[in-house]
Amino acid sequence: KDLHYLEVRSLKKAFSMRDGTKLPVVDVPNFNLIKGQQLAIFGKSGSGKSTFLNLLAGILKANSGSIKIDNTDLTELPESGRDLMRSKVMGYVFQSFHLLQGCTALENVLVAMAVNGNANEKKAKELLSFVDMSERENSLPAQLSIGQQQRVGIARALANSPKLILADEPTGSLDPENASRSIELLKSLCKANGCALIVVSHDPSIINCFEHSMKWEDLNKVGKEDK
Repeated sequence: KDLHYLEVRSLKKAFSMRDGTKLPVVDVPNFNLIKGQQLAIFGKSGSGKSTFLNLLAGILKANSGSIKIDNTDLTELPESGRDLMRSKVMGYVFQSFHLLQGCTALENVLVAMAVNGNANEKKAKELLSFVDMSERENSLPAQLSIGQQQRVGIARALANSPKLILADEPTGSLDPENASRSIELLKSLCKANGCALIVVSHDPSIINCFEHSMKWEDLNKVGKEDK
């Protein structure tokens, strides 16, 4: 039997509006990911996909439901516990990269490692080599192209040998050639490291890159109570 690395049950998140009403954004009854699985979730912009990833990462706290990662329920942990869990077992790839502008490519990867107290320059250089960025390791983000910044972001996401990578619109800022290269790079690095991968995107072509894919509207039941 395949082991579920990630199990989501009855997950709900609503945001409070200024007038006191609640805006439901995420309502996922059931979602599983097995160890090492790679999955693309496709859905239109503004539909709650990023909120879902932020719940899985423990950046946001759910209103109800459970998120079990390797049998630990994130929703029962305090913020400090969720932060620790995220730094130990997850990597995050952002659409807008979120690189530290005052740090070189190498330093950006090292800073991610330092969060866990294990900054290892040799490993950081290896990761940059994997993403074909060795020659630019001493460059600042502003000196790098968009595609190069994304590759540094991917290296940083792998800095702490995560078991799960969450990628939010990782191709959103890239041209088609760099987009396809970035996805293939993510997939191959995750496979080589035995790491599960969830990519969310509003780009339907991303589904063609993955063996497993699903539509966000099939997963998220917000607004479908009467259907």
